[in-house]
Amino acid sequence: MATGDVEIEIVSDPKHQQNDTSNANPDINARSDQSNVISDVYGAAAYGDFEKLRVFVEKDGSSLSKPDGNGYYALQWAALNNFPGIAQYIIENGGDVNSADLGGQTALHWAAVRGATPVTDILLQNGAHPEAADSHGYRAVHVAAQYGQTTFLNHIISKYGVDFDALDNDGRSTLHWAAYKGYTDTVRLLLFRDAYQGRQDSHGCTPLHWAAIRGHLEVCTILVHAGTKKELFVKDTSGLTPAQLAADKGHRHLANILTNALKESWEVKYFAGRFGIVGYAPILLMLLVLLILLFISKIIFAPNFTKIGAVAGFWSWVGISLAFASIYMFYICSRKDPGFIQSNIRRPNDGKDPLLETDLNNSSVWTGNWSQLCPTCKIIRPIRSKHCPTCKHCVEQFDHHCPWISNCVGKRNKRDFFVFLCMGTTTLLIGAAVGIHRVWTEPVVLDPTEKWIHYMVTRHTGAVFFISLDFFMLTGALILTVAQASQVARNITTNEMANSRRYEYLQGPEGRFRNPYNHGCRKNCTDFWLHGHTTDDEIAWPSLNQTVRLQ
Repeated sequence: MATGDVEIEIVSDPKHQQNDTSNANPDINARSDQSNVISDVYGAAAYGDFEKLRVFVEKDGSSLSKPDGNGYYALQWAALNNFPGIAQYIIENGGDVNSADLGGQTALHWAAVRGATPVTDILLQNGAHPEAADSHGYRAVHVAAQYGQTTFLNHIISKYGVDFDALDNDGRSTLHWAAYKGYTDTVRLLLFRDAYQGRQDSHGCTPLHWAAIRGHLEVCTILVHAGTKKELFVKDTSGLTPAQLAADKGHRHLANILTNALKESWEVKYFAGRFGIVGYAPILLMLLVLLILLFISKIIFAPNFTKIGAVAGFWSWVGISLAFASIYMFYICSRKDPGFIQSNIRRPNDGKDPLLETDLNNSSVWTGNWSQLCPTCKIIRPIRSKHCPTCKHCVEQFDHHCPWISNCVGKRNKRDFFVFLCMGTTTLLIGAAVGIHRVWTEPVVLDPTEKWIHYMVTRHTGAVFFISLDFFMLTGALILTVAQASQVARNITTNEMANSRRYEYLQGPEGRFRNPYNHGCRKNCTDFWLHGHTTDDEIAWPSLNQTVRLQ
């Protein structure tokens, strides 16, 4: 590339790039060889050499209102490389803030490529047209979405009220481009700002179609959870839904997820309103009651067993007492608020969404992680929170959604859930011990041809069934109890363990996993048992992008 040339590639038609990933990260070069001597105002603007720029303008009389040989302006170079002082000087000395190159792009387009916010402020404060479109119909918001400049996009939306739902010449919005490129943070921001995701472009594609084409699993998940589910049924001009497009492009895992989302959408439509989505809680309750009845009738007072001894009887009533206490804790876990955060969804006819004027930079809970934006609830949630698609709420310190209690486990009910697991595990252990003791110590008169196991199964069927069911449930309860105890000791949630690579705050030096909330086993456990949860305000070590206190 010769000195003075520029290569700014802003993709035009995704349909032509479905099988081409070479353009996914466009090459953007200011000037190819920085060792070359700056010989004109364009080079001085590109490298931010203010002194040479002044010499060229004030002594040599060079014009700042004319393009170079390739049709690019000095102001565009300054905008691309984010030199606000240079940009201000160019504007004050004859540079036109709305001058466009041969492709119709202005300095604002170039600033959007690299997210040059300081230069953007200079341009817009000096009369730049925020809605200026190039030959493809791309505005600055489209360019920012194409390059994943989320901070830049939020800045011009919140500060200057730029229309983020504007369409290019092919009927694509910023959400189409962000979804196609797989920029999760940008998609999250646009949905948070109430971008319309049901719009179809000239090919009949919604943003979900384009995300499915490129196999962007996380983007598709966000779009599905935040949408109305109608987007799953929309067909493009070829008659394909997003799930079918994903399968056609070889993204089988994504295709299965979208297909399952389609099925769940039909189930919710036809069954949720009549029967409700209650999970497996009724099944677990019936199993607990069944175990108690079997224990009493087939272990303690079974007519074909000898009279129970004093020690076994004592532990039997301890087990029964714990069983009823476990059912009570089960009720508490199922009914208690796990830490739902109140949503801020706009109601019909309420007028303008107040979130459109939210300045994230001045928010008291904003820590710079775009995953804090919930596009469904339209809130800025605390750092360790997550949206539960089943409960349809964001939950503080989200651990997981437990279908067996038909509720989420979060900040306000995790201690109750852990107590429930401990009591349930202890109850099942006592039940198993008493049951085995009764069977093992029972006098047996065997026929010479009969085995002991066969005798027990046929003569004490109820007891054997109780012990089998008890062991089955004990295995699951014990695994959950150990896992939860380990996580409490380390002050980490199930969700964080499963998605540690997705959360920046769990990344230490060189990308290694490191939990900033782990204050040591003793303090973690003490805080958990005293307060029911651990605090998020103080972190054990400062990460690269966070302060010591998350406020």
